[in-house]
Amino acid sequence: MLLRFVCMPLLLGILLWFSGCRTVPHTGRSALHLVPTERLTSMASIQFERLKREAPISRDANYNAMLRRVGERIAYVAAPDMPNAQWEFVVFDDPGRVNAFAMPGGKVAVYTGIFKVAKTENDLAVVVGHEIAHVSAGHGNERVSQQLLAAGGAMALHVGMEDIDSSDQQMLAAAYGAGTTIGLILPYSRKHENEADEIGLIYAAKAGYDPRAAVGFWERMEAQKTGFSPPEFLSTHPSDSNRLDKINALMPKAYEIYKNHK
Repeated sequence: MLLRFVCMPLLLGILLWFSGCRTVPHTGRSALHLVPTERLTSMASIQFERLKREAPISRDANYNAMLRRVGERIAYVAAPDMPNAQWEFVVFDDPGRVNAFAMPGGKVAVYTGIFKVAKTENDLAVVVGHEIAHVSAGHGNERVSQQLLAAGGAMALHVGMEDIDSSDQQMLAAAYGAGTTIGLILPYSRKHENEADEIGLIYAAKAGYDPRAAVGFWERMEAQKTGFSPPEFLSTHPSDSNRLDKINALMPKAYEIYKNHK
């Protein structure tokens, strides 16, 4: 009985994979997208409008102009991968937050704290390219799809365990939760970060920004970290050394693109 219910979500996942499989631009990786893109775009638009009402928007003319220049050039080269995007670029006033994000539909934001490490437009292009790459690659859709599959598997497992001891149920449920997190969700999150680095470098280079800025930028980002960092296999992000190694390995290709598009 238990084996049958454990196998059911696996078979369902295989069927869904083939029905919802998409190809990530520039890397060619196959990814599972179960949620309609239009749905995610609509939700992102609502969330972004709410954030603009609730969070202070920077009035710094230099920051806003810099983001607009970089954002529009990155958006232009990313357009084939996001043909229906309604681009919007916003600087939020929070000097303590060294962060940026992009949302489905072309909503891009940076916090003023990012300018502590993004000293030049080349640096900012690394940030904006990386965040837009998350969207063009469909990483948000893929994460939601994985969570839906994991939830479906947990439900099927619960049904299949009704005839066994409660302590065994708890042990198996804990093992399933840890297994899906460490074996599926976290590795894919790290893969998404590496993939966004790769696609983002391509976008920056095609837009005429020197991709070599990425090395110094991520080194400065590393220097911003404080406190304990978990080992890589328990983290959503690759280790700093592995990330820089991969970026350096990608650099010859990105720099060649940059030279050809100057």
